[in-house]
Amino acid sequence: MGRAASEGTPPLSAGSIASGALAGPPAEVLSCVLLAAVLITAITRPRRLPEAAVAVPAAALVMLTGALPLHQARIEAGRLLPVLAFLGAILVLAHVGQRDGLFRAAGARLARLGSPVRLLRGVFGLAAATTAVLSLDTTVVLLTPVVHDTAIRLRVRPKPHVYACTHLANSASLLLPVSNLTNLLAFSVAGLTLVQFGGLMAAPWLAVIAVEYLAFRWFFAGDLAAGQGAGRPAPPVPPVPRFTLAVLAATLAGFVLTSLVGLNPAWAAGAGALVLAVWALARGTDTMASLVRAASIPFLLFVLGLGIVVEAVVRGGLGSAIARVTPAGSSLLALLALAGLAAVLANLVNNLPAVLVLLSVLHGSGLAGPGPVLAVLIGVDVGPNLSYAGSLATLLWRRLLADRDHAPDLAEFTRLGLLTVPAGVVLATVALWAVLHI
Repeated sequence: MGRAASEGTPPLSAGSIASGALAGPPAEVLSCVLLAAVLITAITRPRRLPEAAVAVPAAALVMLTGALPLHQARIEAGRLLPVLAFLGAILVLAHVGQRDGLFRAAGARLARLGSPVRLLRGVFGLAAATTAVLSLDTTVVLLTPVVHDTAIRLRVRPKPHVYACTHLANSASLLLPVSNLTNLLAFSVAGLTLVQFGGLMAAPWLAVIAVEYLAFRWFFAGDLAAGQGAGRPAPPVPPVPRFTLAVLAATLAGFVLTSLVGLNPAWAAGAGALVLAVWALARGTDTMASLVRAASIPFLLFVLGLGIVVEAVVRGGLGSAIARVTPAGSSLLALLALAGLAAVLANLVNNLPAVLVLLSVLHGSGLAGPGPVLAVLIGVDVGPNLSYAGSLATLLWRRLLADRDHAPDLAEFTRLGLLTVPAGVVLATVALWAVLHI
């Protein structure tokens, strides 16, 4: 994780920090308690508090007490800021696309597929593409309501289709650095260009989508059969917003070009977001306040605060403990063990802190080559389909369905996860190993 990680993860000695600063076991306990408080607040959101409400004060506290020295906090913040700028720009791109009717047009075309099975195939294709290009948050926040309402309109059972949205939001985010915040964090230490990243992850991406589709066809066979022939006539198909689609395509091309010339892809994302924002303001279809809200600044502050708190936890001793059980090398067994460890950790503490911890450990141990980093990514992207707490996107998906009186059942969600996650992690990791060795 940048320069901070390269300086190692062992606990700091009392002499290495300012006099009076918290060190040793007290610093470790404080950091772990604060991390638990940040995660619990983000998962439960008591009184609808924003995620940053605890994360930002927690980050300030670890710095003020010396549990994380200020210069280390500045290094970590400097590493995260380009990632956060990129994420904010992607959220604005998705917001303007939604306002311009991009997802409404996609939903109308899904409705014309008719049968539940064909609709499921369409949802799989659209969700995988949306996740890969516009991030998993777009799939959860903007595509899930469209898919749900389309299924209701067609009088088919919505469950298989809305479950596909959350599963593919997580597992289909393997393809590109832009697909998931975890990918952006991994991309910053993997030493790959965007083209190389996509080339290595294409086979794992296809493998896990295939696992998901076959599992869904079997698991939801009854739901898919029940709606056969029950649909209403498809509604008229609205036109696709061509300018918005062209800007999104140009932005995706910009990701490739900036990566090839050594620039941060945040520049391409920012340019695309600026063009669409100006376009929306000039046409009067959006307001500056709405665009600022779309950038989700509280969530970006949450990620920044979480990163600082996790760095304090890693330097306080957790990094050394995980390093002892982290396998070395890029053999198939080592990659499988890394992916499995990442999946377990993601379900225990959420995938964001899991990837921050594991990347720090890999970098501090000199193991942060493309193979190990991408194996960790498979674990933290596919693993969250096993539990609600695995990713913030899954929690948000659950709230969206509850608002539509279709709250998911925990037991059913877990059974589906047990069917897809182990097989998906194993096959995706085997595919990664094969690509690395071809």
